[in-house]
Amino acid sequence: MTELRHPHQRAAYGGDGWSPRSTRLSEELGKIWSSCGQNSEYAPLQRVLLHPPFGDTLTQGTDPNKLQLLAPVDARRAAKQHTEMAKAYAGADVSVEWIEPQRTPVPFNLMFAADLLFMTPEGAILARPASMVRAGEEREVAARLARLGVPILRSVSGSGTFEGADAMWLDPETVLLGRGLRTNAAGIRQVSAVLAEMGVETIVVDLPHGTMHLMGMLRIVDRDLAVAWPKRLAHHAVTQLSERGFKVAFIPDEAEAVAGMALNFVTVAPRHILMPAGNPLTEEFYEFLGITCQTVEMDEIVKAAGAVGCLTGVLEREIL
Repeated sequence: MTELRHPHQRAAYGGDGWSPRSTRLSEELGKIWSSCGQNSEYAPLQRVLLHPPFGDTLTQGTDPNKLQLLAPVDARRAAKQHTEMAKAYAGADVSVEWIEPQRTPVPFNLMFAADLLFMTPEGAILARPASMVRAGEEREVAARLARLGVPILRSVSGSGTFEGADAMWLDPETVLLGRGLRTNAAGIRQVSAVLAEMGVETIVVDLPHGTMHLMGMLRIVDRDLAVAWPKRLAHHAVTQLSERGFKVAFIPDEAEAVAGMALNFVTVAPRHILMPAGNPLTEEFYEFLGITCQTVEMDEIVKAAGAVGCLTGVLEREIL
């Protein structure tokens, strides 16, 4: 005889056979979702998101300033330098994923992937760039993250602007956020709310007028070592680093930091960095600090106001 049960006793309504989802999102990474995540700036790098300089768009127009370039860029040479950077990552056993735009023409600034997302232990926070020149780049990154199976926890909305290069993990419980030209108060509130749900504290510091991103004045290379730009990094940021056991070393040569973007590097593993070539004084200083420096030519890409750090969207590091 068939058992007669009220519909609400069936699994679909929470009755017999109901299977509750009891796992955290972080536990589903590598299973339901793609493996991804980050909660430090120095743990071994495992996967990055890149996009090459986009063909002739780097050379179109007579006024580089309209494209937010510092100077005209040779697209072919920039592309070659970008390819060598990607090879350097592959040689360091870092998996390289590529943004695959679905629309043309694509804004050339899409190559600065670090600005377009911020990775957490549970997935990505999608940026909303502050400049209309870059408006819509986040759509291309969102589409690629979806195809890769990377969770998007929040897309910054409303009047908020936020760029990933303004956010930095101090430790697994703390993120430093820069407020300035590219990231505004509304964007900070939204990003902070997502992080708070993970139990992560957000520390906000103001960036000096005439600077671009927090990344441009601070890099973390190990659990106890950070490198910073003197007179640019906020006093409060230095204090917070010091309280967490970091030694803050200040770069010795401002000319190399400006012309060669010597601070615009990526930490591949503790005290192992990938940095722009052509900065001998800064490279010697890093080596004095016990940092292994791997270099790639970036002088053409630097004309577009970025280098290795700006070009690299971090998808995954070992979780601490």
